[in-house]
Amino acid sequence: MERTRIDTLVREKIDTVAQLEAAVGEPSPAMRNKTTAYTTPLIREFIAHARFFVLATADAAGNCDCSPRGDLVSTVLFPDERTLVLADRPGNRRADSYRNILENPHVGILFIVPGNEEVVRVNGTASLTTDPELLDELAMNGRPAQLAMIVRIDEAYLHCARALLRAKLWDPESWPDPSTVPAIRDMLAEQHRLDVTDLEPARQEAYRAHLY
Repeated sequence: MERTRIDTLVREKIDTVAQLEAAVGEPSPAMRNKTTAYTTPLIREFIAHARFFVLATADAAGNCDCSPRGDLVSTVLFPDERTLVLADRPGNRRADSYRNILENPHVGILFIVPGNEEVVRVNGTASLTTDPELLDELAMNGRPAQLAMIVRIDEAYLHCARALLRAKLWDPESWPDPSTVPAIRDMLAEQHRLDVTDLEPARQEAYRAHLY
């Protein structure tokens, strides 16, 4: 993008709520008031089917991270209507989300059910635990969770289907040809200026066979 175009974009940026609402409109009273500080039985049932979710966190300085999580089946626990518990499984050990939570406990979560266009959103404050009984309760394929994240719910609400409908996320006919999507091996090589032959394919794909 040309420098002059970037300068124009900066000059026309949105700085106030009034400018924002002029661009996107104002929400209706129903939309303003759609959150609750608790979950209902049907919301909990929806989340019980959501075997994929996205966890958003930020560190003390406000630097953000967004992490996808998934399981064969949902293992989310609800000790009560204002609390949920999520499991952690083996991964790359960076633990970016959990490092952020240690500095800033505020989290946002999107729960997505495969084949369903609606989304349930939960915002709250999180803490981490390695309580053995809880980790056993969150076990998958006979393997206890590595740790558990307990979220005290501040907001729970429903998100309409527009985004997933626009993306046609569950429509196989809209999916790109797999051969046109860059492979993780090639992206790593490009990103870190490596010789792609130095990235052993078997090692890069080994995690697919060892999910738990």
